[in-house]
Amino acid sequence: MNRPAPDTVFVVCGPTASGKSALALALAQRINGGIVNADSMQVYRGLEILSAQPTASERAIIPHLLYGILDPVDVCSAGRWRELALKAIAEVRGAGRVPVLCGGSGLYLRALMQGIAPVPTIPADVRAAVRARHAALGNAAFHAELAARDPETAAGVRASDPLRMMRAMEVLEATGLPLARWRALPGEGPPAGMAFRTVLLDPPRADLYEAIEARFRRMVTAGALAEAAALVARGVDPGSPAMKALGVSELARAAAGDIGLEYAVMRAVTLSRNYAKRQVTWFRRQLIADFSYQEKFSESLCEKILSEIL
Repeated sequence: MNRPAPDTVFVVCGPTASGKSALALALAQRINGGIVNADSMQVYRGLEILSAQPTASERAIIPHLLYGILDPVDVCSAGRWRELALKAIAEVRGAGRVPVLCGGSGLYLRALMQGIAPVPTIPADVRAAVRARHAALGNAAFHAELAARDPETAAGVRASDPLRMMRAMEVLEATGLPLARWRALPGEGPPAGMAFRTVLLDPPRADLYEAIEARFRRMVTAGALAEAAALVARGVDPGSPAMKALGVSELARAAAGDIGLEYAVMRAVTLSRNYAKRQVTWFRRQLIADFSYQEKFSESLCEKILSEIL
């Protein structure tokens, strides 16, 4: 095995349930690495099961950073994650290890690898006012208001996506400029001293869909129902990013007795499959990977990948 160059940062990416975490762990073990989370839901506490965070035994084998670090009421944007990731990568390197990013949040990875538009930090009072406005109006009316004030950005945001709508309105309120205008400005660019080596897992759709259902059922067995109910019992705002994690809403309703558990499971599986489909589309269109594998993940494929990328 060739020792990676000092500036190498591995990126293991792909849709949900594609085998990313297993590959990242095997890679980190092989190269004395440290794993940095690049999944928008795995940053939250209280979603250990539903976001498939690494187990205690896996964390004991290899350092894992940026998992379960934020409270469910917090908002983690791509820009905020980029700052956290840069510090985590420096920490991994400082320990004499090789950074291995692992996750399926394409916007996060792009923000790190290509830079991000210089949108100013939104003041807390503006953020709170926008959220209150959305709560009072509801999705449809809020989207209509955004479209009247910022038609360009609103045209690219669905009325069923409250987080993106509120983000656009926050930027408009805080800066007086549409989000689309900010995004058109030159970004910070790629971070210096980092040579990204990307590995994309893109298994056949049938295999991916089967893996999604099998994993979700394991989550339920492991206690995902109680996890979802605990978030609701705590009173976390339904509009918070953590509450948008796949399966939270459905299992919370099942725990409350509003729907049957099997219906909740199948609904969550369907939504997970739809999300995976969108991830696949994004990665195929937006990411030019150094290595791409269109096979069902397995131990033998894992060994094949390691032999080819190292």
